[in-house]
Amino acid sequence: MPTITSKILITGGAGFIGSNLCDHFISKGYEVVCLDNLSTGFYENIKHLKGHPDFTFIEGDIRDPDVCKNAVSGCEYVLHQAALGSVPRSINDPITTNDVNIGGFLNMLVAAKDEKVKRFIFAASSSTYGDSKISPKEEDKIGKPLSPYAITKYVNELYADVFHKTYGLDYIGLRYFNVFGQRQTPDGAYAAVIPKFVSQFMNGEAPVINGDGSFSRDFTYIKNVIHMNERALQTNNPKALNQIYNTAFGTTTSLNELVELLKQELSHYDENIKNIAPVYGPERKGDIPHSLASIDKAKTLLEYDPAYSIKDGIQESIKWYWDFLKN
Repeated sequence: MPTITSKILITGGAGFIGSNLCDHFISKGYEVVCLDNLSTGFYENIKHLKGHPDFTFIEGDIRDPDVCKNAVSGCEYVLHQAALGSVPRSINDPITTNDVNIGGFLNMLVAAKDEKVKRFIFAASSSTYGDSKISPKEEDKIGKPLSPYAITKYVNELYADVFHKTYGLDYIGLRYFNVFGQRQTPDGAYAAVIPKFVSQFMNGEAPVINGDGSFSRDFTYIKNVIHMNERALQTNNPKALNQIYNTAFGTTTSLNELVELLKQELSHYDENIKNIAPVYGPERKGDIPHSLASIDKAKTLLEYDPAYSIKDGIQESIKWYWDFLKN
């Protein structure tokens, strides 16, 4: 089990999830190294940590093996968040997605192996379930991937398992389910649905729903994800290691229900928002229709206990977005 003097590397540490992890583990007394090439992350997310005696920022790309080796040096644990996210992005540019998500991942595994890292914890993805009709999603029952992104994230799981069996590198993979929260950018062509909808509502615009709004997701608030990473880092249960876990809340919300929830919470700030109706567009290629996680395995082996429902998370997120977007 790590001590508060443990040194950890967080890749993608200037991104949405990574920067929240940096904040959390610095606050807990860990020494944190943050690696990010700032392609999808932002220095603004971590600049408040500059000068902290236990924080180091390295600007570099995981596609460079030397960068990975340098970043891992002296670290006991790795929280690997760096990746090119977004199903549509991977469909538009599968080669770069593959280079970063598979080539970069392999570089990090090799660096972790060579440095004899105690545990390699990485961001996997619910997209791995692909065309599986089983609900809720259970870790050992997956379908065929529906996008290049999903393929890359599944290959990560396979590589981690091979490195454990071949080199003895312990790992834990966390299949994130539609994470949302503060610092998730609403800008860009590949913005996630919640910040994008929040931004559109705040600007008086009608959000565009892909499909008829019946598609559903297990939206997972960032604080639950932080809790899961902490459990993965701190567990001393040997049966919990070298496993893949769903990281979610365990409830499902349709896009239509999401829009109504956002309108309800945003109308506390601007009552005109409750009168904005969404616009419906074509379904998006590669999208999984429904995604609901079973979190029984994580509860049993990792003592994972998510405290924030989607409504709790939306309330906290909207408060942050209102301050962020209005300033």
